[in-house]
Amino acid sequence: MERPLIMITNDDGFEAAGLRALADAAMPLGDVIIVAPARPQSGQSSALTVDGPLRIRRHADYGDAQVFSVSGTPVDCVKLGLHAVMPRRPDFLFSGINHGSNSGNAVTYSGTMGAVIEACTNGITAVGFSLLHHSPSADFSLSAPQVARLAADVVAHGLPKFTALNINIPAHIVPKGVRTCRAARGHWSEEFERFIDPHQNPFYWLTGRFCNEEPEATDTDEYWLSQGYTSIVPVCPDVTRMDMVTPMAARFDSDK
Repeated sequence: MERPLIMITNDDGFEAAGLRALADAAMPLGDVIIVAPARPQSGQSSALTVDGPLRIRRHADYGDAQVFSVSGTPVDCVKLGLHAVMPRRPDFLFSGINHGSNSGNAVTYSGTMGAVIEACTNGITAVGFSLLHHSPSADFSLSAPQVARLAADVVAHGLPKFTALNINIPAHIVPKGVRTCRAARGHWSEEFERFIDPHQNPFYWLTGRFCNEEPEATDTDEYWLSQGYTSIVPVCPDVTRMDMVTPMAARFDSDK
């Protein structure tokens, strides 16, 4: 029987520790091919390269996994990986493990989840994993058994068509468990630090933080993460708000 083919990508680059931790979880489950950005691509969402060439480079294998880097975004990695790297259509796409949270509306900006949505749009079972720790040297060992179990469940049982998962994992602890929930509503409070370059020209560096607009809610990813649980939010690429089609049609539809 043919082993499942698993494609792994991320937005932190092909050398990131989180990607290797995810590969460690996936390799016992099938044949793994890593196609990841050549350099960090955080915050790229679903961006793709349309104004320049993309280059693929083969690197030394990581365990039993082949490793390729792409000079583009996470979505470039998925698109080009499907076209020019994978020997056949992959059965699964795992993205991550991201160094940092993708809870709440961070999914809108996330390159990790951009790759997941791209794969899901193409009918590939896809899951994004993120650890709430931004450091390049973040410790992924405490959650490794849980990540392995969740990945194995997805490979064994799949997901409904056009449904992907956004999984966020608390840092510095062994997670207490898993809770499936909704994404917290909120916004980014953006701040820009101003600096002066050696030529005396100003430049700006984006900082900021996520502001949870419903801190009292107990059914969101932000809540369960704060309680020490791993959160799972089902997501989909369908951007239509179906409950608004009829009322908006009544308001706007006309023959002129």
